[in-house]
Amino acid sequence: MRHTISVLVENKFGVLTRVAGLFSGRGFNIDTLNVAPTQDPTVSRMTIVTRGDDATVDQIVHQLEKLVESIQVQDFRDGEYVDRELVLVKVGVTSETRAEVMQITDIFRAKIVDVQSKSLTIEVTGDEGKVEKFIELMRAFGILELTRTGKVALPRN
Repeated sequence: MRHTISVLVENKFGVLTRVAGLFSGRGFNIDTLNVAPTQDPTVSRMTIVTRGDDATVDQIVHQLEKLVESIQVQDFRDGEYVDRELVLVKVGVTSETRAEVMQITDIFRAKIVDVQSKSLTIEVTGDEGKVEKFIELMRAFGILELTRTGKVALPRN
């Protein structure tokens, strides 16, 4: 089962290395990791997506809470948070397929951020389901390049 964990940490040198080491040292995998400063420049938020049963995730949360630089750790459960992901995807187009790619982009409320003669670069944001469906549809046209931010999340309360 996939779990999203939010960790507020002191914005200090080496914290990311310690968190990554905590996962690798215990044989846990990180599916996605996003780290950025918060409204307080001395604090960063890490959003980590990992897989495991409840006991495994409980162990991960406990280990994260023990880190000196850790301020707050939250294991988000369904419905307790709002999440988004940003994807940039470069899609190959021809004069025959350009309009269809643009139409699908509009349907998904995505944005074309670069236009070239043989490609369009599209920005799409949303939850994982929306992003995955958009990527699936773009595969039919030929994805030339793709990059993803990984999930970012905030609690609802």
